[in-house]
Amino acid sequence: MKIAVVGATGLVGSVMLKVLQERGFADDEIIAAASFRSVGKHIQFADRELTVVSVDDAIAMRPDYAIFSAGAAASRQYAPLFAAAGTTVIDNSSAWRKDADKPLVVPEINIDAVGPDDRIIANPNCSTIQMVLALSGLHRRYGIKRLVISTYQSITGTGVKAVNQLREEEKWHAAKVNERGDGVPSQIDEMGEHSQAYPYQIFRNLFPHGGDFQDDGYTTEEQKLVNETRKILRDPDIAITATVARVPVVGGHSEAVNAELDKEFDIDEARRIIAETPGVVLYDDPSRNIYPMPIMSEGKDEVFVGRVRRDLSQPKTLNLWVVADNLRKGAATNAIEIMEELIKRRS
Repeated sequence: MKIAVVGATGLVGSVMLKVLQERGFADDEIIAAASFRSVGKHIQFADRELTVVSVDDAIAMRPDYAIFSAGAAASRQYAPLFAAAGTTVIDNSSAWRKDADKPLVVPEINIDAVGPDDRIIANPNCSTIQMVLALSGLHRRYGIKRLVISTYQSITGTGVKAVNQLREEEKWHAAKVNERGDGVPSQIDEMGEHSQAYPYQIFRNLFPHGGDFQDDGYTTEEQKLVNETRKILRDPDIAITATVARVPVVGGHSEAVNAELDKEFDIDEARRIIAETPGVVLYDDPSRNIYPMPIMSEGKDEVFVGRVRRDLSQPKTLNLWVVADNLRKGAATNAIEIMEELIKRRS
């Protein structure tokens, strides 16, 4: 097997390489591709060193699969070139998710959406993946009428620059405390604008801003939850509204989901359905303070669900809390699981 990782030097790309090693691809031919400024760099993979090549060179090597985490612009430019060379592309950007002729896949739910001739497959947004997986069994059993979603998204979803910003702010704060015994930075430019991924400090803060604001007041991150959920669950009539918040967390994304179902449900049956969903762990015992947190999801591939309870304000509605590592199941692992399913199908 010959597998290219496009964007191999980025935050998600590095996790993709780690997951490939963990899931039995250490002996396959792995091509690390990135932008021209990274060409020639060396990356450790399993027991060997990979030399980063250009994307054009990776195309010429005609890999069986190319897993992309290089941004939408690069995907639009290069994914069709890989596909024309016979490579199956699994793309982690937003470039192809809304295209009607491109499958958008969470393999536990809709791997059957990939046809034999599909050469570009979209990996959903991280916040979408964990939510639809948690809800997929409930949707099959009861149907979903409406979703109200609030997300608490890790800074890792923005990339290395955001992680570096939080680290710099933590160090800045510690230095100020040592210097004068108080203080959180009052102005972000005191730390240098060059290091900022966000318009405000993230340390000891959160803000309702993920993605870009649209004319309707919602952000692109919020709109992705609407569009992608409907497409993956194959139900364009689900009413969905979302608010995205960015929080000073590294381990993973958390979501509070209020789901109004089409049919009345039994809460014990609903909990059983969630617990039996492949890839989902029901972690829910409030009497013992057992509920999912991002710190426990970091480095894991499962989606954790807790705080499952009936909404007492209206019928046929329940609340749940969903947590997952956004770099793994929310990105790298889901993409590689898609590839694994296609390898099985084609072998």
